[in-house]
Parts: sequence; C-alpha cells; structure tokens
Amino acid sequence: MRIAAALSLALALAACGTVTPLTPAEGAKAPEAPYGAAATPSAEELLRREALAAPERSVELRRRSEEREDDPFDLPPE
Repeated sequence: MRIAAALSLALALAACGTVTPLTPAEGAKAPEAPYGAAATPSAEELLRREALAAPERSVELRRRSEEREDDPFDLPPE
C-alpha cells in the first residue's frame, strides 16, 4: 500500500512539469535590456548560469584513511 502511494505521489509530481517555452504572462512585457547591452536577452539566455554561479566540483576522493592534521582553530566551546 505504501509503495503504491509513494509511486502515485512520484507520478503526480513528475506530471507537474511543463515543456512549453517560457513566455511573458498576459499583459506583461519582457524585461528591458541590461545597461550597456545592445539587445534584450531571450528567456534561454536569462536562464543560463555563468561558470562562477555553478562551479563544477573538483573534490578528489580519498583512496585510504589518513591522519588528520592538528587544527589550531578547532577549539572547544567556552
């Protein structure tokens, strides 16, 4: 019973998405061009994130256990 409820909830949430292109609401206009820009950017250009806004992870996983170095700033609460 719980599996069926969870499955139906997941299916309902998946159906909430939209696949139509973004357009301004009725009676509203698109935002003006940014200061210094020659043209108004499209919705796709406005949604694109810069590399600094979403950097890729560069975390190297540890292959084996290592002793942690002593941290002089890891002090007990006062």
